[in-house]
Amino acid sequence: MAEPRVSDAERELFGGPLRYDLGWSQHEHAGLDLTMMSALRSMPALVGATLRLAWQADRRALLAVVVSEIGQGVAAAVGLLAVNAVMHALLAGSGSAHERLHALLPGLLAAAAVGVANSALAAWSTSRAGRLEPKVERIATTQYLAAAVSVELEAIDDPDFRRLLDIAEHGPVSARRMIGACVAALNGLISLVTTAGVLAVLHPALLPMLILIAAPRGWGAMRVAQERYVSVMSWIEHVRASRLIGNLLTERTAAQEVRLHGVGAFLLGRYRRMAESAEAEQERLASSKALTEWVASALSGLAMAVTYGAMLWLIMAGHMSLAVAGTAVVAVRTGSASLGALVMNVNQLHEESLYVRDHGRFLDRAARRTLPVGGDPVPERISEVVLDRVTYRYPERESAALEQVSLTLPMGSVTAVVGENGSGKSTLMKILSGLLLPQTGTLRWGEADIRGLDRAGVFERVSLLTQDFQRWPVTAAMNIRLGRPSRPAAPRDLQPSVEYAGAGPVIAKLPDGLHSLLARMFRGAIELSGGEWQKVGLARTHWRSSTSRADSVLIVDEPTSALDPEAEIEAFDRIRRLAAPDRAVVLVTHRMSGVRHADHIYVLNQGRLAEHGTHDELIAARGRYAAMFDAQAAQYAPTTSTTRMASTTQTAPTAPTAPTAKASPTIPHPTHPTVTADPA
Repeated sequence: MAEPRVSDAERELFGGPLRYDLGWSQHEHAGLDLTMMSALRSMPALVGATLRLAWQADRRALLAVVVSEIGQGVAAAVGLLAVNAVMHALLAGSGSAHERLHALLPGLLAAAAVGVANSALAAWSTSRAGRLEPKVERIATTQYLAAAVSVELEAIDDPDFRRLLDIAEHGPVSARRMIGACVAALNGLISLVTTAGVLAVLHPALLPMLILIAAPRGWGAMRVAQERYVSVMSWIEHVRASRLIGNLLTERTAAQEVRLHGVGAFLLGRYRRMAESAEAEQERLASSKALTEWVASALSGLAMAVTYGAMLWLIMAGHMSLAVAGTAVVAVRTGSASLGALVMNVNQLHEESLYVRDHGRFLDRAARRTLPVGGDPVPERISEVVLDRVTYRYPERESAALEQVSLTLPMGSVTAVVGENGSGKSTLMKILSGLLLPQTGTLRWGEADIRGLDRAGVFERVSLLTQDFQRWPVTAAMNIRLGRPSRPAAPRDLQPSVEYAGAGPVIAKLPDGLHSLLARMFRGAIELSGGEWQKVGLARTHWRSSTSRADSVLIVDEPTSALDPEAEIEAFDRIRRLAAPDRAVVLVTHRMSGVRHADHIYVLNQGRLAEHGTHDELIAARGRYAAMFDAQAAQYAPTTSTTRMASTTQTAPTAPTAPTAKASPTIPHPTHPTVTADPA
């Protein structure tokens, strides 16, 4: 492999060739590892792997393909024997021309019948393979997706597992391609074997001649394929860079700067220069291919001349008749073409099989990291959910995301969790929802430890609304209903959730109301603004929460980031009203105005619990919470008081960050059970 050439435009824009870390780059150089002999040796294993997958997909279709391919091979052999009979009748027979023509008629009829049968078998094989291919892809894709959605969230966050997930994505398509390549390779192999068998019957000396003629063609085919492969791999980064420029010039998000800043003309000029560099490579590759194919044809022609010379000597020596020689010429040409096609098909099989193996490797790894099935049912009635001295550390990080954190969520309460970015709030929410399990410490639903509970049952009792909640490219009604998709719902059933979220005006202006498709990528669809989407998300959360019949937890993470101030106040009020005797609400937000009315507030700092209490208690303690609250309040203070508030904010960080008097080990709460804090 030569180092990829880098155009001046590519170096100017990207500093060199782009190095994407996509899954399929795992096997970028696979084509260079294959030689003609290794291709033939690897074929049984490749065919076997494909047959096992196809057997699982559709046994009858697979058997039909195998039978038809074997039938075609037999037909090819019979066809050569029919040609031999015709040659004998025409060249070796005695009598008049009329008698000779009459003698060769059976051979001609047999050859015609074989041709018809061969075409019928080929059509049958194509039909059954066409039925088999999509089934193989469907089964492989279903296996892949089922494994992907069944693993623990911890696996999705694991970079190594994520890379394997990306690589395995190409497995189902490769499995489908392998069916076609396997059929073609099987056809070529059977044809080659039957041709070699016929030649061995005609004269044993002809078999080495077939190899002598076919070998240069096979070498030429593999050489051209590998040289093209080297070129693609050397230039693939260049092509990726060109494609990236093209995408940037047409992206909606870049459209304004492309026009206002003159970026379009600048990038278009670089794109043109990069394309011209790629054109020069294509010209070089075409010239190299022509030279390789000429050398292969010349060597094959030389071998053909030697073969014809050997045939002439055999004829003159009386060891071979003219009829046999004529049949041998046809057989040699057929075998040579079959070998060339076989090399190309095995080369494709080899490359595609690597991704199919990755698919199997992913399924094995995913099976070891899947969510556990079974466990004790979650108690229907509980008084609180308790997080007790929980620590969690991500594998790639030195410091813990959470360390010795304790908190209590009483049913019917609104609990707020605040902290700077990176303080551990997101990790805490994942543990509370059951997506991650504590590495040390416990999470209890009532008296039951989550490790012994049915995880699916835990998920059933948790509702989640985040600032980056999924905007599904489906109808507005389905976007709401996906909060609990297992429950059927008509538009009238969803209306209470729409009204609760204040999404009525949003739905009213849609062309088809709740039946409107919310995905700009589809024709006739419509896109919502960020604030409108958040109202749809709140309606989804209400739909899920309102359909729960047991004690549950609602986690709301930065729910008002895209709302205007008036809508934000209204949204916080609606979220607080979601608290009920059978539901605990956890509110995670940077907007301090939204947490002041929470029943209890927990403040995280670098993964630890810094302090907790009510809003008034934390403000009085003048700790981290008070500093954060004052900093945000200063943004809305009159100009004359800005200096005074800024001064207060600057001195606030020097206040103790350890738990204050309001963060003591035990704080009696006026309406809720005792809350235990981390004494550290």
